[in-house]
Amino acid sequence: MSKRAFITGITGQDGAYLARFLLDKGYEVFGLLARRSSSTSWRLEYLNVLSHIKLIDGDLTDLAAIIRALRIAKPTEIYNLGAQSFVGSSWDQPILTGQATGIGVTNVLEAIRLTDSSARFYQASTSEMFGLIQETTQSEKTPFYPRSPYGVAKLYGHWMTVNYRESFNMHASSGILFNHESPLRGIEFVTRKVTDGVARIKLGRQKSLMLGNIDAQRDWGFAGDYVEAMWLMLQQDQPDDYVIATGVTTTVRDMCRIAFERVGLDYENYVKIDPRYYRPAEVEVLLGNPAKAKSRLAWSAKTSLKELIEMMVDADLARVSAQ
Repeated sequence: MSKRAFITGITGQDGAYLARFLLDKGYEVFGLLARRSSSTSWRLEYLNVLSHIKLIDGDLTDLAAIIRALRIAKPTEIYNLGAQSFVGSSWDQPILTGQATGIGVTNVLEAIRLTDSSARFYQASTSEMFGLIQETTQSEKTPFYPRSPYGVAKLYGHWMTVNYRESFNMHASSGILFNHESPLRGIEFVTRKVTDGVARIKLGRQKSLMLGNIDAQRDWGFAGDYVEAMWLMLQQDQPDDYVIATGVTTTVRDMCRIAFERVGLDYENYVKIDPRYYRPAEVEVLLGNPAKAKSRLAWSAKTSLKELIEMMVDADLARVSAQ
């Protein structure tokens, strides 16, 4: 009998890669579909998995809908990837962010408890919970200090996962994922904004690229590598929390340099600073320590930042050329 997986946020970047990964493992894959736009499934189509999964209407803010979805899917593994996930928007929509990104986690956990508490649960936590960093490299033991409504909401969901694990003996794990990107990243995220901008500049569609704090440092990896770590957490005998990262940090400036070099251009001639893109409270540096994931899950990032950014630039060149 094949394993059955249920994914919230299945139409997002991570959801699409995870769906493909699980299908390749022989899983029957179900996804929660919040019908808020007409173009929600393009990532699933891009990876050629849309016709192989089953979508169930529902929303993270609706406990009854989640219970209904779980009764239909009858999953052995549940991956909660759904959220209002753009940090910048969380200052403009703090209540929505709190409901979807924070309370939504509790809704899924409670739905599992009420339907089948033996199902294994994965929560998508985030390095944004570290925020104003308390240690040079961030591990599972580093104190949290979120600097955005998004980070605060994610921290609530993270601790609720721990609480349900300890209160109800549920197999509930959290992956504290550092920044992970791909050609499927939303255009509002800085890596994709840069690679799309590079493609448009190279093809003569725009003249410059407007960015905010290009000296911010991030630990960037490939989303396709990171979904394997999610799956590995749910294959362990004991649930736990893991930092998933590359262990290398890079400035936005250097990421721009890599992207522009891919098309033979110098970023300094095209990148312009616009104060409008500065955040009310900036997270200056994030650098993950993935030692626990390496030792216990036998997981490590496979794709370098250079390979990742070049992959994204190439994909955006093809997309922009086709428009």
